[in-house]
Amino acid sequence: MKPTSIFKTVSTLAWAVTALAVSSEQAQAQNTPAKWLENHSNTLTWEGDIASRLVSDVDEFLLEQIDQTRSLRRSHWTKGMIGDDASNRAWLENAREVLKVVLGIKKTAPVDVQIYPWVTTESNAIILEDDLLRARVVRWPVLEGVHGEGLLIEPVSGAVSGTVIVSPDTEQNPEDWLGLGDGMSRESWWVRRYVQAGARVVIPDWISRTLQRRQSPSGGWGSDLTHREYLYRPAFEMGRTVIGYETQKLLALVEWAKKSGDNSHPVGLVGYGEGGYLAMMAAALDPRLDAVWISGVFGPRESQWHEPLDRNLFGFLKSFSSAELIAMADNSKVVVEFSEFPEVHLAPGRGGAPADLATPSWDSVQEEWDYLDALRHAIEEERPEAVGKLVGVRSGSEGSGGFGSKSAGQIFGKALFGTEFAVAESESCLKYESPLRDSFELPEIITSREARQIHEIDQYTQRLLVESPYRRQDFMKQIKTDSLENFEASSEAYRDYFKNETIGWFGDPDQPFNPRLRKIYETEKLIGYEVVLDVWEDVFAYGILMIPKDLKMSEKRPVVVCQHGLEGRPQDVADPKSDHYAYHRYAAALTEKGYITFSPQNIYIFEDRFRTLQRKANSIGRTLFSIITPQHQQIVDWLQDMPFVDPERVAFYGLSYGGKTAMRVPAIVTDYCLSICSADFNDWVWKNTSTRSPYSYVWSGEYEIFEFDLGETFNYAEMATLIAPRPFMVERGHFDGVAPDETVAYEFAKVRRLYQAQLGIGDRVELEWFVGPHTIHGVGTYEFLDKALNFKGK
Repeated sequence: MKPTSIFKTVSTLAWAVTALAVSSEQAQAQNTPAKWLENHSNTLTWEGDIASRLVSDVDEFLLEQIDQTRSLRRSHWTKGMIGDDASNRAWLENAREVLKVVLGIKKTAPVDVQIYPWVTTESNAIILEDDLLRARVVRWPVLEGVHGEGLLIEPVSGAVSGTVIVSPDTEQNPEDWLGLGDGMSRESWWVRRYVQAGARVVIPDWISRTLQRRQSPSGGWGSDLTHREYLYRPAFEMGRTVIGYETQKLLALVEWAKKSGDNSHPVGLVGYGEGGYLAMMAAALDPRLDAVWISGVFGPRESQWHEPLDRNLFGFLKSFSSAELIAMADNSKVVVEFSEFPEVHLAPGRGGAPADLATPSWDSVQEEWDYLDALRHAIEEERPEAVGKLVGVRSGSEGSGGFGSKSAGQIFGKALFGTEFAVAESESCLKYESPLRDSFELPEIITSREARQIHEIDQYTQRLLVESPYRRQDFMKQIKTDSLENFEASSEAYRDYFKNETIGWFGDPDQPFNPRLRKIYETEKLIGYEVVLDVWEDVFAYGILMIPKDLKMSEKRPVVVCQHGLEGRPQDVADPKSDHYAYHRYAAALTEKGYITFSPQNIYIFEDRFRTLQRKANSIGRTLFSIITPQHQQIVDWLQDMPFVDPERVAFYGLSYGGKTAMRVPAIVTDYCLSICSADFNDWVWKNTSTRSPYSYVWSGEYEIFEFDLGETFNYAEMATLIAPRPFMVERGHFDGVAPDETVAYEFAKVRRLYQAQLGIGDRVELEWFVGPHTIHGVGTYEFLDKALNFKGK
């Protein structure tokens, strides 16, 4: 062969080898996790703040769910109320039990309710007396240490032919209905008419919405709270409500009126504004009332989420609105007066929940009334004798007038006393001549009475807090610890309860992942992508996925889901170049160690915007975690679908509000193989209920933080029980202001006892203490991840 031929042959072979090498490199470049992600995703093109878009979409989703709940409720009631008398009675009794749960009524009124004069060394309890009536300051027992207080007004003649219970608005005093003021009100003239008809009248006093600065005992954080919100916060955590407490005060009066009078004596209930709301509750729960008159309250209840926070009743709209409550007063003659609502406007930014309560549009009121009318007509076909007891009356044009129209009063008087009586228009301008007894100072009566009632309700809730560990222990008594198999089997019923009753469940994700990606980070060690996934038709999940650059398609690496805290963003934990004082780029650090990480955007961002989401969700028996948990399920499912992810090693690690997530989400999403709670774990029920502790959320601006009835069901130890037997860890800085060390240790001791002593898996649970504040420490937790995930990080 000629030299030139040999040269050509060698050159050809060299080119072929080079070409094969280049082709192999290109093939390898195409077969990487980064390319796989790009090939299995669409490009994310969204502009603007995706977190804001997420909160807006969830807001629209919840409003739609509220609207759907109304349709389902009405269909449910229409079917349930039709039938024979026995089935209808059973239906109503079940509805009353549901309403008691919503209101937090767990104890009934005393069997023998007595009304006692409020006698002091300075007075004999008689506040005024004239030729018609005698008024006394009185109180009556309701619960242990809790009394109702108000006025008892009786005919001076001594002859009593019935009882009228008057339930004022919260911003009215009982004395206002007695005419003690600058001029006679229409309300006070009605009271005199009842007495003229031979009735005794009881007017309870309700906790007002007066704003007061509520300060932590240590002088730290504080908020401007109404008296009602101050009592609502801890009560809600213990499965009680202010409305429930006050409804029980009314029910106790009904009990007293029925037991202390002649059986033939009628008992009527009149309520206006918030007092009308309470009257609707009482009438729904106690069918012994003979006549009911409510005013300034009837209308759709779907907007309770922007009303005062003390009206936040968990799951109320699933079963009730105004129409259903009136329908439950089946033995009573009911007069519904359409009149102006007492308005409440509480501005944001003061620590308490903002609120707007105003008279609804006439169209919405008319629609609610038409539904009630249709519901009654459906009953009439089955049981004609059960109808004909409901009358609607307008006060002014389209309900624009005030309480006490002549026609409403006449109808109520006829229903209760069998006689018609009315108030002449001119009488509303007359002055009341009978003076207040010299031994009483009206402002002192009012302020001291309210202070006592606030104190009594507060102390009752605090006693519930002391009792709560024993309640939870009894609640969890079906858990078996004789073997891991029996433990896991017995835990399932509690997990279902936690998911459906405590968190509230909209359902599993029902959309394909439809991932959209956009690269936002790249360093010599990692690549980061913004990711959007579909969850439901109107709700998506958003976060940052980061993969190590040395990750190969042939590997199965573990994943750590890293959750930010309150007002946080995924970038706070994932940005390789940032060093946030609380997060210390821990998602980036774990990725640099060799883990795959995902940092989700949670919806607890934008202050009142997200806190309003909680209120909307609560109205239909849901919470923020009703959204967050399915988002996490979709994220985990998507991660487990990747060929380079080990589906058995997907872990959760969250700080602060992310620590709250670490207690709740893995308790339901069992695909998380372990959970780390950082800077949050403590005696959670105590933190939300105590009105003595400086650490309590009672003083904070986080008015959405309270969860209904955790006190008697799931504290953090019980939530950790739902995470077990999977590994669980707490990361705790000694100077973390979330709680003192002792309450963290107290609650964790119960968790360690379960893992170590009862289940024999003490190597799966750990608490790391470190000298530091509310922050990711990233020492013991990283070691815990390496050990539990069997991964030798760099």
